[in-house]
Amino acid sequence: MRGVKQAVGYWCDDILIKKYLGRGIGVAVLDTGIHRHPDFGRRVEGFADFVDGQRILYDDSGHGTHVAGILAGDGRLSGGRYAGIAPEAALWIGKVLDYAGNGMVKDVLSGIEWILERRKRKNIRVVNISVGTQPGLDRWEEERLLEGVEELWDAGLVVVVSAGNYGPEKGTVAVPGSSRKVITVGAVDLAGGGPGRKKWDYSGRGPARGCVVKPDVVAPGTFIASCNGNYGRRFQKPYTVKSGTSMATPVVAGAIACLLSKYPDMTNVEVKLKLRESCVLSPHTEGWGMLHVERLLAP
Repeated sequence: MRGVKQAVGYWCDDILIKKYLGRGIGVAVLDTGIHRHPDFGRRVEGFADFVDGQRILYDDSGHGTHVAGILAGDGRLSGGRYAGIAPEAALWIGKVLDYAGNGMVKDVLSGIEWILERRKRKNIRVVNISVGTQPGLDRWEEERLLEGVEELWDAGLVVVVSAGNYGPEKGTVAVPGSSRKVITVGAVDLAGGGPGRKKWDYSGRGPARGCVVKPDVVAPGTFIASCNGNYGRRFQKPYTVKSGTSMATPVVAGAIACLLSKYPDMTNVEVKLKLRESCVLSPHTEGWGMLHVERLLAP
């Protein structure tokens, strides 16, 4: 298995990155929930279930746990090998998707409202939404979702969303990744093809509605090892591998949490500009380019 640190590690100066690991920064994740995985320690500070109304931590899909592990797992069960990007960040988890990864726009909007109510008291600075609508959703529902994520942005939060997996044709970025305001993340397959392994090319492509260039940034998202939402059940290992723009999104959100732990007074607009300036061009590039963590954290 290949952990997210391995996927982006050669962009990071170890001394630099180890000083800024998201401490003091709250990150909200709207997804399928979260499993009580040891790699999260006691850093899950809030949980709300907008699907079934349960009060205990759970993830009946595993998707949300994997996303949260990429973002903020500390890798303790792997000796740090499968640690996430910001392993000292505090997590606020809103379950807005069911066991199959499906959800209602109204539940996502409820999760957004929940975040807005807590953001100042709990220092929630970043929101990760690895959620994208399927093609054919009612236009009114799309507009409601776009308004919801942009309300988060207008409140000063850094909103990071996935581009969706409906690519590689043009115009396939999923809502809410089509928003002009939020940071939209596409996925790349850095390992490429090889014996018995095809090269994946699934990430949603722009332009979005109104000829908006999207995604803004790309990051590793293919064959990424992270926390297993079924760990603790019979024969289940601590880590599992998943692929998608859902996996690339927390790579960027975690890097932003690290940036804010270094520069806590940055606004979301300043974060977006710093991210744009620090990206690098490559054969995989779309939008501003590929995430480069060392350049992002540099003075």
